[in-house]
Amino acid sequence: MSDNGIAIKIEGIKKQYRLGVIGGGTLKGDLQSWWARLRKKEDPNIKIGDKVYKKNERFMALDGINLTINKGERIGIIGHNGAGKSTLLKILSRVTAPTEGKIYVNGKISSMLEVGTGFNPELTGRENIYLNGAILGMTRSEVAKKIDDIIEFSECSQFIDTPVKRYSSGMYVKLAFAVAANLDSEILIMDEVLAVGDMAFQTKCIDKMNDVSAQEGRTILYVSHNMNTIRNLCNRCVVISHGKIIFDGDVEKGIDIYLSKNKEEEIVRDHYEFSDEYRHPEWGDGGLRIGELDLDNSHIECGNRVPIKLKVNSSRKQSNVRFRFELSPMTTPKKGATMITDTKINFEENETKELSFVMDTKHLAPSRYQVDVVAFVTDEYGNDNYLEGVFPGFVFDMDEGVTDDPIKWKLYNWGASRLHDIEVKNNNKE
Repeated sequence: MSDNGIAIKIEGIKKQYRLGVIGGGTLKGDLQSWWARLRKKEDPNIKIGDKVYKKNERFMALDGINLTINKGERIGIIGHNGAGKSTLLKILSRVTAPTEGKIYVNGKISSMLEVGTGFNPELTGRENIYLNGAILGMTRSEVAKKIDDIIEFSECSQFIDTPVKRYSSGMYVKLAFAVAANLDSEILIMDEVLAVGDMAFQTKCIDKMNDVSAQEGRTILYVSHNMNTIRNLCNRCVVISHGKIIFDGDVEKGIDIYLSKNKEEEIVRDHYEFSDEYRHPEWGDGGLRIGELDLDNSHIECGNRVPIKLKVNSSRKQSNVRFRFELSPMTTPKKGATMITDTKINFEENETKELSFVMDTKHLAPSRYQVDVVAFVTDEYGNDNYLEGVFPGFVFDMDEGVTDDPIKWKLYNWGASRLHDIEVKNNNKE
């Protein structure tokens, strides 16, 4: 590669699979499947719930990936299951070849794609360390200089001369990570393997990867569904969806996009009609039903007052019904805010009412919010008895709006509720 500052350059990578062609792993299974297809019977080797593909049906796992990774970058790659993350890492690790496209790699690659990859189960832990070093092009003497550090980091010294086929999955991960992090590779590729280890070891691994990236200039590609580890390790985020890169940039923005995609962006709209799939089966007995909800606009600027209209039907006479709107940001696990109506509403038998509410957003931080709508009555002891609930009632995007505030709100750290107009008095008058 001409540019010495680039570690990996990916140009137009595509990976296509022909489904139904690869066998099931054993000759017996392949013969059973073949005989079932010949008789147009159900394949006995297909698991319950698995999609049955026609023979030679094609699936595009990666569809035109372009990506440039600089030396020393820590890239977090996220996306839903089946998005193409692991396929991309396997191509970079040369486990499989792309259907189309080119990859330029500047440096040695050490990868952990799944537990036990690269280990010979019949060899001991110590022998596998030397084996992995040889795969990376290191001599025996070069590995010997690092082996004590590897064994110490792995926390497997007691079992280092035991065949790794007797290791637990956690021990596999500890030794494999210790080998990958301590041997001389310029690029470290990891695919969700830390999820098997305990929390203390995960923290230790994150710290180690930060150190080798900062001090040794190593490039790290890390795939995970744990957003906290992505936040703690990575300085750049790539979001993949259906074989394509849909975002490449800031970590928090990438996580927001990933979580929003998981929550189905099509639910952001101005009109909702609620079927039973929106309702919790244990909330209410069906006597009260929220049928429809309307917003003026699902994209809201901070500080605006938002009209909400509900169409509610009651099959029996009910008194003192109140409504609660529970807001929670979809981009962070922190709880948001709750709006409770003071007005108590009465219903006659088989009556439908169109109710209007107003939501004030001046105390909300910019984010995408899910709002669950709950109808309830409060008994004489102050307990809430639920009559109805729709989940989600609606979803809206809160934009920053016009502001001269120099502080950028950190939603993940500070939460979704943002209070304004804090008065400060200086009592130390001269």
